[in-house]
Amino acid sequence: MDQNTSGLSSDQILQVLTLSKDATAIHVGADARIVFANEAMLAIWGKGRQVIGLPLKEALPELITQPFLDMFARVWKEGITLSGQNTAADLVVEGVLQRYYFDFEYRAVSDADGRVQCILHTATDVTERVRQQELVDRLNRNLSLSNEELSVANEQLSAANEELAAMNEELAATNEELQTSYAELSLSDRRFGEMVLQAPFAICLIRAGDLVVEAVNTDYLKLVGKRREQLEGQVIWEGVAEAAEVYAPVLQQVIDTGEAFIAVEHRLNLIRNNEPETVYVDFTYKPVFAANGAVRSVLVVGIDVTEKVLARKRIEDVEQRARLAIEAADIGTFDYHYASKELISSDRFNDIFGFAASPTRVEILEKFHPEDRHLSGDAHQAGAKTGKMYYEARLILDGAIRWIRIQGNIYFNAQREPQRVLGTVLDITEQKRLEQQKDDFVSIASHELRTPITSLNVSLELLNRVKNREDRSMADHLIGQALGSGRRIRALIEDLLDVSRIREGQVMLQKKWFNLFALVQACIERERQWNHHDITIQGEKHLEVFADEQRMEQVITNLITNAVKYGKGPEGIQVSIGRTPNGTIFSVTDQGPGIALDKLEHVFERYYRIMPHQTSGSGMGLGLYIAKDIVTRHGGEIGVESEPGSGSTFWFILPAASSAAGGAQAD
Repeated sequence: MDQNTSGLSSDQILQVLTLSKDATAIHVGADARIVFANEAMLAIWGKGRQVIGLPLKEALPELITQPFLDMFARVWKEGITLSGQNTAADLVVEGVLQRYYFDFEYRAVSDADGRVQCILHTATDVTERVRQQELVDRLNRNLSLSNEELSVANEQLSAANEELAAMNEELAATNEELQTSYAELSLSDRRFGEMVLQAPFAICLIRAGDLVVEAVNTDYLKLVGKRREQLEGQVIWEGVAEAAEVYAPVLQQVIDTGEAFIAVEHRLNLIRNNEPETVYVDFTYKPVFAANGAVRSVLVVGIDVTEKVLARKRIEDVEQRARLAIEAADIGTFDYHYASKELISSDRFNDIFGFAASPTRVEILEKFHPEDRHLSGDAHQAGAKTGKMYYEARLILDGAIRWIRIQGNIYFNAQREPQRVLGTVLDITEQKRLEQQKDDFVSIASHELRTPITSLNVSLELLNRVKNREDRSMADHLIGQALGSGRRIRALIEDLLDVSRIREGQVMLQKKWFNLFALVQACIERERQWNHHDITIQGEKHLEVFADEQRMEQVITNLITNAVKYGKGPEGIQVSIGRTPNGTIFSVTDQGPGIALDKLEHVFERYYRIMPHQTSGSGMGLGLYIAKDIVTRHGGEIGVESEPGSGSTFWFILPAASSAAGGAQAD
């Protein structure tokens, strides 16, 4: 409704109407849907606040056969005012249809353009006044009759025949009144029976003395899944025996105490149409009293709410699964209200931002990286147009950078003003790190492949120029360089292929017995040819292992090559092999700069490089990843021990073979 000219808001006006002792309601639409009713009006209707929002015919179905619904429709369509005084209306109050009298007015309330906005409904219960007036009229009539009779008696004192005639007339009048009362009673009984049969919900009337069903409608028979002859005129618990154990004591308590029993969404196990079914029902046991105050019968009113309950349970299941999915995905959730600036957040949300309880938005923004603080406001501003919010930003927590991703849906009022945002927050720090590793890998792979390819091309071009010279020394040197570049390219490609095989689970092991010392010595000699480093080996020369020789050569070569790359100390590289209680151990120690503690846990990850900014000879971050997979497939362990400035020791342990089995074995 429009603002009151006095300055009161719509809500304030409604609050005033709520406090008013005059029965007042507001309806909208031709079906007179109830949008407001104060306590006085609800008391007249005999209803609770659950009728708010319902069309009048659903809230008060007894009005369907009365003229009031048509009057509401006319007021809405024509924008007029209809009123009445001492108007009779039949209403169901406390489960009983009774006649009341009202002074009422249905007034159309229109806007400035003459369009009807609502109907203001006021009513005053004048039942007592009408009945008092009827009593006064009846007393006046009786008094007048008495006066007439007295006059007649005075006039006819002398004539006994006339007195007898008067008495006969009075008896005749009394008989007429009795006949009229009997007719009215019969009509009332018929109307009650029709009401029971035609009610849009289940109704059953049970006699208190013997629990015999006096009346039952079709909806009740449908609710309990029984035929009319199984219930009408029968003891209720003979017809619905499956419910007797639980509800027979309840029914008897209503009869004994005279207090109603109300059940909401009670689960009933019924035999409906000879089949067991579980239903959910809202029902009431309402006592009906006789003139002496004793409970004469019990009115049972029920509604089948099975579909509503099952639908709610399905929604609850979906919500539970959604909560479990959010928790499993480690996602935080939040609910932010723009007007109050209230933020309701989940525990995971608080953990991500480093708070023990729900923070304010100001406190959250203080956690953002200074360069990213504007992103939140920008996202809210964009969301006010699109209804969606999305952005990624950096946080500074305990001096470390963390990445988060925030997504949300913005909800608006009727004026398209943002009211609240429901969203999620996800810590994507690890994802960002992996993305950075992949980006670095692409750059590294390009560089690592470009260098040997360029060297190969240069060697081949020079070789082409000197191919006809008699002096072969230059040609032999260029051929050696070309072969070295080719081997480098092949090794890089093999690493990439191995990573693909690992991801697809296609790495196969061909195990056999071989001399580990001899294999290590061969790997060292090959490395010396290329780098001329001081590499020493110690250990048992006749140490045999049962493993895939080619794959173990790949692991040993990678560990020695890494030691050569980073081990620049004067004491050279030390390689050691030997036996342990668990199997065979291999280690290679360098005297290089060592590895920082925060990097040790990542050295065996795919694409990870210890020195990411090194551009020459640093590899693609695949060697140690492949080495770990090979050792693990052998059932062994691989690790590293290092301190900054003190060098590093990489090692692996192969488990002892259970028997000297020969031949090939596929893993």
